[in-house]
Amino acid sequence: MKMRLSLRLFISYAAIAVVGGVVAYLTISLLAPRLFEDRLGMMMDSEGTGVSMGAMDATSVRSAFLSALTTSLIVGVLASVIAAGFVAAAVTGRLLRPLNAVRAATKLIAAGKYGGRVPVPSEPELAALATDVNTLAQALADTESRRTRLLGEVAHEMRTPLTVLDGYVEGLIDGVFTASPDTFASLSGELRRLHRLSDDLSSLSRAQEQRLDLHPVDADLADLARRTANRLAPQFEDSGVTLTLNVATPLPVHVDPDRITQVLTNLFGNALLATPAGGAVTITTHGADGRGEVVVIDTGVGLAEEDTDRVFERFYRVPGQARRSAGSGIGLTIAREIARAHGGDVTASSGGTGQGASFAVVVPLRAAARSG
Repeated sequence: MKMRLSLRLFISYAAIAVVGGVVAYLTISLLAPRLFEDRLGMMMDSEGTGVSMGAMDATSVRSAFLSALTTSLIVGVLASVIAAGFVAAAVTGRLLRPLNAVRAATKLIAAGKYGGRVPVPSEPELAALATDVNTLAQALADTESRRTRLLGEVAHEMRTPLTVLDGYVEGLIDGVFTASPDTFASLSGELRRLHRLSDDLSSLSRAQEQRLDLHPVDADLADLARRTANRLAPQFEDSGVTLTLNVATPLPVHVDPDRITQVLTNLFGNALLATPAGGAVTITTHGADGRGEVVVIDTGVGLAEEDTDRVFERFYRVPGQARRSAGSGIGLTIAREIARAHGGDVTASSGGTGQGASFAVVVPLRAAARSG
């Protein structure tokens, strides 16, 4: 059974007091009689040989007793203080060891070294502190790993369009390419890729710092889903993926239409990328319990159980799967942050790898509509 820190401190203080008291008692009980006898002997010798104990007056005996008692108390208190000091140093050192370990670990974390771990002591309070520090170190290590991976992925994403642009420009300079509309269209496409990556990174930064610019107005969530699906319908058709809409019932909400459309575009686009030709994507809207919901169900690659929440982490990509956001691996993170900025959320579920996935965006219905 683990002893609580408060109880352990109480027992430690009590032990110090007991040790001090026992040392003082033993010192006084052993020293006082001898000192008293010595004082009486000295008095008897000073009054002449042959003077008996009975012949001494009460004042002399009292004086000898007080002298012996005072001396023994001084020695006893000093001995008890020294003994209690040793015990207190041992107890304090034992209690401070886990705190010093936590302090050393936090210094390593502050220096960017996340590999160290704090040994978990037996006291529940210190054990909880050590566990929290270890959890923090692991979380920071994971974040740093994802950040490093993102830098590599962003560099890769930028390298391709920059290489293409560089090739076209050199070709135009050398006369290999002609300044035709097709050439400029290719250049424009690569520039759009760079702009999209830049916009994603900027949106992620604002979302994480809760600085998203929202301009909410009264809107219909079902209509936003319908318009977004219709805009992406040609892409579904070209990919051979069946798109089904069940968005008949209006869902009055108070949102920023552009931002919610950004969320829906991301979810619909991810579903398309995750679904092979011959598959299907179904988009359904409904309202309940004061919330409007858009559910996107695909028959694509699916998600492992441990990935259903991790896909929303910054810079995370599901290993070995094609599901990804628009160019930077952070689209789902941005989508969730936008939904949460509206008081809603984005969630994911899946029956497992190869069994498709379901993504849902939820936002509160307009108050007037709920009361009506």
